[in-house]
Amino acid sequence: MKIIIAGAGIGGLTAALALLKKGFDVTVLEQAQALREIGAGVQLSPNATRVLYRLGVGDPLEGLACEPLGKQVRLWNTGQSWRLFDLGAQSRELYGFPYFTLHRADLHAALADGVRAMSADAIRLGEKVESIQQEAGTVAVRTSSGTTYEADLLIGADGVHSTVRRALFGPDEPVFSGVMAWRGVIDATLLPEHLRTPYGVNWVGPGAHVIHYPLRDSKLINFVGAIERDGWQVESWSERGTLDECLHDFAGWHEDVRTLISAIDIPYKWALMVRAPMTGWTQGNATLLGDACHPTLPFLAQGAGMAIEDGYLLARCLEQHGADLDRALRRYGELRLERTSRVVQGSAANATRFHNPQLAHAEGAAAYVDREWSEERVKERYNWLFEYDVDAVEV
Repeated sequence: MKIIIAGAGIGGLTAALALLKKGFDVTVLEQAQALREIGAGVQLSPNATRVLYRLGVGDPLEGLACEPLGKQVRLWNTGQSWRLFDLGAQSRELYGFPYFTLHRADLHAALADGVRAMSADAIRLGEKVESIQQEAGTVAVRTSSGTTYEADLLIGADGVHSTVRRALFGPDEPVFSGVMAWRGVIDATLLPEHLRTPYGVNWVGPGAHVIHYPLRDSKLINFVGAIERDGWQVESWSERGTLDECLHDFAGWHEDVRTLISAIDIPYKWALMVRAPMTGWTQGNATLLGDACHPTLPFLAQGAGMAIEDGYLLARCLEQHGADLDRALRRYGELRLERTSRVVQGSAANATRFHNPQLAHAEGAAAYVDREWSEERVKERYNWLFEYDVDAVEV
């Protein structure tokens, strides 16, 4: 079976590597002229790192990823801290695989190296998908270079602004969530020692929250600040903001938060949009994965993890039902629609949880955090995610 994957992001490269290891003929079309990822961190819980180890890219990442000792919740104005019952440091013991925080570029490079080791010319750069035509059980993909690629299956892994999704299902209708986010990567040497500890930290407050965690052996710190505000509705990870604007958004917050912001090299901002869950991802000999079909708010830290699971399980379905493509793609949808929809819903619920008005004052905040981040509640929110084993699922 010849397979074209549109998009060489994390999901597309995971799918490519999994498919190549199962003997499929894979070509990845990437619109960028050079293969690189944005400067940002990513959290990968054991449901995702399990996939990476099984594809042979877990070990190469160990020297680059961090395994936080745990997580803390801190209150926006007083800095009061709660050490969470958390699965980060216990992840290997409980689930058999680590909880990683790592630079997206390191993850991306490890996946690309894995793909190229299997097939040196599988990734074609400067090839933006322009049009798709299906007939007689084949898919023809025409790119911006004027080249036409033909295959038995097209996988749209081309992100939230997916050309493949639009060609198959028409334009989507994103709605502004009311939340915009700031992101940046910080040189840890610019920070005081207490802000360089190997923990993930979640600052919660009325109408906003901040998350920061270590990258690259704690040499870098990833910063994300989400705030409910109008006036910015550009859904892009490459729009630059200013430190003054970011500091203004977090006026009145604890000095530690403002110290982190002041140390950001380049602050980027993006609008968080929501989309109604799709009821199906496949049309004919074309299907979707990752943000192309289930974009989510980033408040469960599962966007990359779901794309990684998608790619691996799609490969398993195609291997199992290779002679019956319709059945393989139908089973893929059955396996993924409910789980990814639950992530979308859980992420939206966390936005409300992190920004609750009860966090405005220290008196009410303590009872709220004790309740919402109790061991029982944390297990309820995360165990079903972390326990998932992509090889134990019946395809």
